[in-house]
Amino acid sequence: MCGIIGYTGPLDSKKILLNGLSQLEYRGYDSAGVALCMENSHICLVRRTGKVANLRETMERITDVSHCGLGHTRWATHGGVTTQNTHPHQAGKVTLVHNGIIENYHQLTEQFHLQGRLHSETDSEVAAWVLDSLYQGDPLEAITRLVALIKGSYSFCIMFEDYPGEIYAIRNVSPLVAAYTRSGSFVASDLTALIPYTRQYFVVPEDHIVRLTSYKVHLYNLHRHEEMPELMEVNWNMDAAMKNGFPHFMLKEIHEQPEALRNTILPRLNKGLPDFTDDQIPDDVFTSCSQIHIVACGTAMHAGMVARSMMEPLLRIPVTVSVASEFRYEEPLIGEDTLVIIISQSGETIDTLAAMRLAKNYGAAALSIVNVKGSTIARESDYTLYTHAGPEIAVASTKAYSVQLAALYMIGCRMALVRGKYSISQAADFMKKLLDAIPAMEAMIAQKDSIKALVTHLINKSDAFFIGRGLDYAFSLEGALKLKEISYIHAEAYAAGELKHGTIALITEEVPVIAIATQEKVFAKTISNIREVKARGAFVILITREDAVLDGGIADIHIRIPKIGDRFTVFPIAVVLQLIAYYASTGKNLDVDQPRNLAKSVTVE
Repeated sequence: MCGIIGYTGPLDSKKILLNGLSQLEYRGYDSAGVALCMENSHICLVRRTGKVANLRETMERITDVSHCGLGHTRWATHGGVTTQNTHPHQAGKVTLVHNGIIENYHQLTEQFHLQGRLHSETDSEVAAWVLDSLYQGDPLEAITRLVALIKGSYSFCIMFEDYPGEIYAIRNVSPLVAAYTRSGSFVASDLTALIPYTRQYFVVPEDHIVRLTSYKVHLYNLHRHEEMPELMEVNWNMDAAMKNGFPHFMLKEIHEQPEALRNTILPRLNKGLPDFTDDQIPDDVFTSCSQIHIVACGTAMHAGMVARSMMEPLLRIPVTVSVASEFRYEEPLIGEDTLVIIISQSGETIDTLAAMRLAKNYGAAALSIVNVKGSTIARESDYTLYTHAGPEIAVASTKAYSVQLAALYMIGCRMALVRGKYSISQAADFMKKLLDAIPAMEAMIAQKDSIKALVTHLINKSDAFFIGRGLDYAFSLEGALKLKEISYIHAEAYAAGELKHGTIALITEEVPVIAIATQEKVFAKTISNIREVKARGAFVILITREDAVLDGGIADIHIRIPKIGDRFTVFPIAVVLQLIAYYASTGKNLDVDQPRNLAKSVTVE
C-alpha cells in the first residue's frame, strides 16, 4: 500500500526522497509528502495530494540543503484524500510516517487526551502524538513503549527533533528494508527505492528497531540489545525495474513471462524431473499429507484455482482453495496431515500472512510460493519456493501469475512422482510439456497486434463475460479480473455449464463473451454453450487450440493458440487474456500501471 523512503547521509536528501517516491509510485497512492531535517534542525514539511509530480513541483522552491529526511506516498484508509491527512505527521518533537492500520487508535486518543490536538483524521497522527507523549529524550525507550500499546500492523519511520540527522524505524507485518552505503543510510518499504544506491540490504525483522545515522545502520531488539542484521544481495539489476522502451510496465512484464518461466523452472530440473533439493523441500512433505489447502488472494488465488483443477484428478487427494481473508474465519478443516500452500508475490500480503500463521497453529505444514527473498511469509513458512520473476511494477499481476503457476505445476508433478501416481517417464513427459508452454507463450506475444485489433469490440462495452469448463473456467477467473481491474469494464467469469441456471439472462445483443475451449474431454459441451450465447446475440471471442475443428459462424473472432497439452494451455491463454485487458485499458486512455483504488502490495486488512 503506502510507500516509505528515509535517507540520512552526505547527499541532498530532497532528490533522493523524490526519486525514491517515484520508484514506489507503482504501489498505489493518492497523496505524497516529505519531511526534511534542515541544517538548523528545523523540520520542513511538504505535502501534496495527487501525484509525486505535484510534490516535486512544490519542492523545487526549497533551495536550502537537507541531508536527512522522510518521504511517504499515502493510500487513503483513515480519512479522505486531503493535505491534512497526508504524511508525514508532526507532533511536538516527533515527525512520523506510517504504513498499516492501528486498530485501537480511538482508545489511544482517549487515553492520551488527544482530541484537541489532532489536525487530521488519521490513525497515524494519533501514533505520532502518543509517541511524543511517551518521549523523554531516549528514542529507543519511547518507541518500545509505543509499540507495546499499539494493536494492528505498522511500519513507522521517525525523526526526533533533538536527534538531527538520525532516523528510527520499526515494523510489525508491514514491510521495511534498510541498507548502509557510501552514499549514506536508507530505509524503505520496498527494495526498488534502494536499487539505485546498493545491491546489499537487509529486511528489518519484526519487532526490531532500526537506527540510521549518516555513517551506520544499527539494529536493536525490543530489549534494546544491538543485533547484527542478516544481509542479502539483490539478484536483479535496475533495468528490471525500468520500462526499457515499453510504453507501460504491464506490457513489458507480459513480454518478460517466457524468461521468468525459464528462470523459475530450469534451476529445479534434474535429469528432466522436478527437484526441490536446493529449495530444501524434502519429499516427505509431499508424501505425508492426505490433503492440500491452497491459500491466497486475488490473482494468486486464481493460480491456486488452476492448480486445484490440475492437482486433484492427478493426485487423487482433496485440494481446497481458500481466499486468505476468509480462511481465518471459517474454522478450516486442516491439521497435521495437511499441506498448506501459501501464495503471495510480495510475501507480505497481510491476509495471507495471517492465514499462514493460523494454519501453522493447526499443525499444518506451510509451503510458501513467493517472489521476494527474505519477505515475512518466506521467513515464517516451513518451506519456501522462490519464483524468479524479478520485480513486477504494474499493479495488475502478469509474470508473477505465470511463475506461480509454473511452481504449482512442478509441485504437482513432484507429488505425483513420489506418491506413485506417475512413473519417471510420465513425470519427465509432464515437465517437457511444461517447458513447451514457454514457446507457446512467445507465439501469443508475437500476435499482440492482432489481439489489439479485436479489443475495439470491447472498449465501449460496460459488461463482458468469460466462460469455460474445467481448467478453462479456472483460466477465465483471472481473465475477468484483469479486464475489470485495469479497463474498469464489469467482467465476470462463469462455468459454461451454469449458463442456463441464471447467468444467460444477462446475455443481450452485442454483449462480449470471451469463451475458452481447450479441454478435449469437455470441448463439445463448451461449444454447445457457446452456441447458446451466440443464438442470443452475444459477440463471441473464442479461444481454442490451433487444431480445433469448428463450424463456421460459431464465433465472431477466433484466436488460436499453439497445439499443447490440455493441462498447459493456461500459459499461452494467460498471455492472450492479459493482452486483451491491456489493450482495452490503453484503448480507453486509462492509467494501465496504476489503476484507480488499487495497490500493488496489500499490507492492511
